[in-house]
Amino acid sequence: MNQYAPTARINLAALRHNFNQVRLHAPASRVYSVIKANAYGHDLETVAAVLAANKTDGFAVARLDEALRLRHAGIAQPILVLEGANDGEDVTVAYQHHLTLVVHQTEQFDLIEHSTTPSHYAPLNVWLKVDTGMHRLGLATAQVPELLDRLNRHRDRACLCGLLTHLANADDPDDPLTARQCADLTALSVNAARDLSHPLPLCIGNSAGILRHPAARTNWVRPGIMLYGGSPLLNETAAQWQLQPVMTLTARLIARHELKRGDAVGYGGEFHCPEDMPVGVVAIGYGDGYPRHAPTGTPVLINNQRVQLIGRVSMDMITIDLRQQPNAKIGDSVVLWGAGLPVEEVAGWVGSSNYELLTRLAPRVQLNYDSSSAVNN
Repeated sequence: MNQYAPTARINLAALRHNFNQVRLHAPASRVYSVIKANAYGHDLETVAAVLAANKTDGFAVARLDEALRLRHAGIAQPILVLEGANDGEDVTVAYQHHLTLVVHQTEQFDLIEHSTTPSHYAPLNVWLKVDTGMHRLGLATAQVPELLDRLNRHRDRACLCGLLTHLANADDPDDPLTARQCADLTALSVNAARDLSHPLPLCIGNSAGILRHPAARTNWVRPGIMLYGGSPLLNETAAQWQLQPVMTLTARLIARHELKRGDAVGYGGEFHCPEDMPVGVVAIGYGDGYPRHAPTGTPVLINNQRVQLIGRVSMDMITIDLRQQPNAKIGDSVVLWGAGLPVEEVAGWVGSSNYELLTRLAPRVQLNYDSSSAVNN
């Protein structure tokens, strides 16, 4: 194995700590831990095992294949499939593996209603997703009464868990849409109670909703980025909310050079040395998932000190300014994001989001797991 290959250290103690922060902020809510996209790049099965041991109430994934990976790994908790079923085969698989489906369009309930799944299976658990302002997936409010009636007539096939929606602008605490979305779904639940004799359970809060919007802390919540130590809020850091980075992406310094004033660095010669200076080469690039469009000035850490990326990012390498660390030597570890360098700060430099940076990590980056201690912010 190449000892200089990039590595992502995954701190499982930090993952447990962040899950406990969810419980702290939403103590009355049950929790679907969101582990779609390979647990935001942290490895689906490993993260699921840790959170199952930490007694999460369930898991949320985007697609059926992710749910099946969890079942094959022995995960017994409820698994919510956020995109729901696409065809009759999906419905059959959901019955067989006791999956919970989101129904976000009437055609998906048609699939359940007309399913040929044997009658000995237990009714399928479903959440009705309502579009309260995201305008991506979800039933129109006017469609909900009809779906509730159909569910009532087909209780042998489907069991209603409640109403679900997705917050569009919860990352901005001052945006009024979040309050309206919460109020609209709550009102829909109350109205449905006139026919059902009880309000329907609600599932609203994402990470931003959990932290900043009390009305989103409903019967169920769905934390995602906060589990991994990323801030879900504009202009607010993870450390402000006592969240700890789970992933620390590192690589090694593999070369250093003493360049002269005016020397050009990297493809296109976009960076010219302003003076005689030491320059380092780090074994990581866009082929590993580091953002290709990271500009000169993007921070990295070497020997726990900040230095700057210079020049263009290559497929396998970046170059860094070593004037602040002139004694750095080949083999020294470089932190690209994580402990000491929040991923959202790097995302800000590259015009991206912490979600994107974490989930775009390439398969050739080795994941190393450490459960010994949480990271200090």
